Amino acid sequence: MNPLVQSENSVKETTSLALAMGIGAAAAMPAHGATTSFEIDPSHTWVFYEIVHFGTSTNRGRLPVKIGTVQLDAQSRTGKVDVTIDTTAPASGVPALDKMMQGERLFRSNEFPVARFVAGEVRFEADKPVELKGELTLLGATHPVTLKSLRYNCYNHALLKRDVCGGDFETTIQRSRWGMGWGVQIVADEVRLLIQVEAVKQEN
Repeated sequence: MNPLVQSENSVKETTSLALAMGIGAAAAMPAHGATTSFEIDPSHTWVFYEIVHFGTSTNRGRLPVKIGTVQLDAQSRTGKVDVTIDTTAPASGVPALDKMMQGERLFRSNEFPVARFVAGEVRFEADKPVELKGELTLLGATHPVTLKSLRYNCYNHALLKRDVCGGDFETTIQRSRWGMGWGVQIVADEVRLLIQVEAVKQEN
């Protein structure tokens, strides 16, 4: 065969293959406006708290997240978040303080073993969520809370072979609004919450 003809055939075959791969990849992508669902990864999701002690140093600790779901639609700029927080396992680094936090003065964990944050309004900048407006239920009381994003990104998990999205979010609340007013002369009423979250994309 003429080398020139052979070369032209090779180019045509390569082009056809590339076109087929492109069509296949496009078919695998979710349609515009489709909602993407995620499930929270509890091993990479925590609620950290910061609270000032006697106006001096900052006491820090964390609470685990038990379960959670996230639904995002970057095209229509909508989303929903539902996260359940475990109040029975505070981790301050001081066992005696952890036990006190579980007790009647603060979390009352026997009666209220979980707290819950539900957001139905998500504000986007470009294709990234930057603000979550929702409600926090704690000790049987529910009040509005807005989380703001410090960072957000997605990556492909090498072991799960799935996309994982997450970031850091923050807010500041007054604990007394939820009936947790004990000890405000010792530690501040204002509590800064820092939420570290990663969530795994679910198959359609």
